[in-house]
Amino acid sequence: MTTQSIHFYHHGAVRTVSDAPTTRTVLQYLREDRHCTGTKEGCAEGDCGACTVVIGDLGGDGQLTLKAVNACVQLLPTLDGRALFSVEDLAGPAQTLHPVQQAMVDCHGSQCGFCTPGFVMSMWALYQNHDVAAGPPSRCTIDDTLSGNLCRCTGYRPIVDATVKMFDYPRVALDTAPVVAALHHIRRSETLSYTAADVRGAAFAPTIFHAPVTLEAFAELRLRHPAARILAGSTDIGLWVTKQFRALGDLLYLGNVAELKRIERTASTLTIGAAVSLEHAYAAMTADYPELGELWRRFASLPIRNAGTLGGNVANGSPIGDSMPVLIALGASLRLRRGEQVREVPLDAFYLAYQKTALAEGEFVEAICLPRPVPGSTPRLRTYKVSKRYDQDISAVCAAFALQIPDGAGQVVSSIRIAFGGMAATPKRAAHAEAILHGQAWSETSVRLAMAAMEQDYQPLSDMRASGDYRLKVARNLLWRFYLETRTDAPLASAEVNAFAYRA
Repeated sequence: MTTQSIHFYHHGAVRTVSDAPTTRTVLQYLREDRHCTGTKEGCAEGDCGACTVVIGDLGGDGQLTLKAVNACVQLLPTLDGRALFSVEDLAGPAQTLHPVQQAMVDCHGSQCGFCTPGFVMSMWALYQNHDVAAGPPSRCTIDDTLSGNLCRCTGYRPIVDATVKMFDYPRVALDTAPVVAALHHIRRSETLSYTAADVRGAAFAPTIFHAPVTLEAFAELRLRHPAARILAGSTDIGLWVTKQFRALGDLLYLGNVAELKRIERTASTLTIGAAVSLEHAYAAMTADYPELGELWRRFASLPIRNAGTLGGNVANGSPIGDSMPVLIALGASLRLRRGEQVREVPLDAFYLAYQKTALAEGEFVEAICLPRPVPGSTPRLRTYKVSKRYDQDISAVCAAFALQIPDGAGQVVSSIRIAFGGMAATPKRAAHAEAILHGQAWSETSVRLAMAAMEQDYQPLSDMRASGDYRLKVARNLLWRFYLETRTDAPLASAEVNAFAYRA
């Protein structure tokens, strides 16, 4: 069987890999094959950040883009055509410390040291990407940068101090010229087909990693290999490897398809390709709907958002994915493709049962389409995430509300869409609650009736995150909070909203 090798840039040179399993992680490669042991394994599921590395890729302008990701869940073949930077790459002449590392020393940002290389790499990505002419990064930017790194020792304050101080030293910018030249040299114009034995498969059966570079090639491969696993950011599938030790079989990677990485706007529609990262997708959505800013920041960590895709989050079908409720509330649809055939399906009709979708054999999600705000008819929008931790946690309940009340209509609801995650086997609308509110005055009486009707919409399960009774009560309270925040007869301050919602 004809196979190709994987080519990527690391530690000053192009590396070639031809015999690693398709499910070998970047972390395993660094530690076991390259003996770059600065990168640590902590959780092996993308939560702790001890394995953080930086991936370099060629942007649309041909220049180098850098993003921090978790090496523990990234599969090695996805590095093909890219650059990999680990903590060993930061050393200067005569092994001098990089300003990022020196700042950690000066601010006492390291104690046991296990998590330190991961922090350093997240900080280094900010160091390289931040425009120093704009002044020091804000505390919010620093918090977002470090959102994927956990430390049990320092309490974070000295690490935050080091992230500020690292810009005070003489600038040591990455020399991108040799990296860009190498990436242009190894960049593929045709599909990568990498074959290797899967150590988790029966009798070390060979598996193929397909990485097409055009939408046409991807669609054709999907038709020919309908059983192949579609791989995007690997933030979910990676855990099947590291935690469940599953054999994945053949893989079809969409991360190299340029058409699937586009964000396009018309006057009425925002179209986000299935391979657009969560970070870029939420930036685009928040530009149209600023109310999504908090959900954006609380959706996992920055390294997860850098790697994961909106298309993968939607196609996964998880009942606790945070993207789906707001997309459903906004009336989003999916562009599905099978070969040359394209159809559009409303997102709220896409989910049929627990992790079962309307995708036909050989079909895949090509793009997510959202209506853009229209002056005079933009809905009042809110999203709420309830979880045990504020940052980097899976929701117990995630809610989204989109309400339209035309001017001069006497506060009569012309349209309302309510969607929840964590309340059913799929992301689901509150049809009974919506029916009670539609055409009625946006008032305490109608909202109270809709809150009671939610018992007909949802019978949530109890699990490790919350009991079913708690989830139902929270869902009702979130509708009440939404009412308190959007009523116009006597709007309340935020503190009063929180107090009323808590007692509801």
